[in-house]
Amino acid sequence: MSWRSSESGQASVEFTALLPLIAVAAAALVWVALIGHAVWAADQAAQAAARAQAVGGDPRRAALGALPDHLEHRLRVSSRPGGGVVLVLQLPVLVPGLSLGALTVDARFAPQA
Repeated sequence: MSWRSSESGQASVEFTALLPLIAVAAAALVWVALIGHAVWAADQAAQAAARAQAVGGDPRRAALGALPDHLEHRLRVSSRPGGGVVLVLQLPVLVPGLSLGALTVDARFAPQA
């Protein structure tokens, strides 16, 4: 004789109902990690661009050399007087075609003689 509870499928139903929430939470964690990586990489690229400009080099080329390939899309580098550089980088997204704005980072090194 087999005994089965009237709630035997309840856990499966609850888990299935939670799957979309788990997927959204996982995607949000991945996106936060991508944004953190982009902020760190943009800061490093801005510093490299400012160093290049301070010694008379090409700040855009230095920024591109310091950035990972997947972050080079729509990069803007502009110079400021006194050795400053402003780097504008599009934020990475998980859904192609979606735009969440841009990240602006500046760095400055005094010009070298």
